[in-house]
Amino acid sequence: MIYQHWLLVIDDHIANLTLNRPDKKNRFDSTTFLELDEITKELASNDDVWVVILRASGKDFSAGVDVQLIRDLIGSEKADFKKNLQSSQEILDRFEALNKPVIAALQGHVIGGGLILALCCDFRIASEHTVVCLPEVKRSIGVIMGTQRITRTIGIANTKELVMLGNSVSAEKGLQMGLFKEVVPDISLEEHVIGLARQLLQLPPLAVRLCKKIIIEGQFEDRAGQDLEIRAQAELLDSEDFKEAIASFYEKRQPIYQGK
Repeated sequence: MIYQHWLLVIDDHIANLTLNRPDKKNRFDSTTFLELDEITKELASNDDVWVVILRASGKDFSAGVDVQLIRDLIGSEKADFKKNLQSSQEILDRFEALNKPVIAALQGHVIGGGLILALCCDFRIASEHTVVCLPEVKRSIGVIMGTQRITRTIGIANTKELVMLGNSVSAEKGLQMGLFKEVVPDISLEEHVIGLARQLLQLPPLAVRLCKKIIIEGQFEDRAGQDLEIRAQAELLDSEDFKEAIASFYEKRQPIYQGK
């Protein structure tokens, strides 16, 4: 399927998803959100996709939500504002819950909604000159696309620094906060991203999906999260990959996974 604001290429179990609005600094408008939701559905239903890599065209990952979209949201009636905002949040929720591991390759400016999108990914690798910022407070706006995503990732103290001050943060400071898995030289960003994707491809895809499901859903369930682990693992017992993992362990050979 062809998208207006995204490029999607699937090759060798990797879905290469690129936000493609470089002339707009990869800002989100309503089309960007709606297409992301369609892409999420497409990726979730494609068993040939084991890993997703999220990139962005141009020198900046994303300058966030388009000003016009924010203006339209804030200028609407309260009921419409809440409905439209909830719809956007749910699109990001569904992308975050995608049943495949997602790696974000970050470069340049990662601002506002762009950072929230990156936080929906499972792993974030940033180039050394990446700069992140949540400037909404300086526009008298709260972070409207998922403050809790930030808090769950970097903790309350670091979230307060980002959200309540609205200042820019360097890649190195972001690494210290826990925003990124690693920070690498600009020239080797792609190498590190592909390397991580290949690590994931060596693992049984159903088990990786299971781990992601437990982590995402279990954080909201407290004790029930442990029960979720038991229920979810039980679903894997009859899978071919689980049998292959056990057999290859005892036979002292490399496993060959099929995603079944």
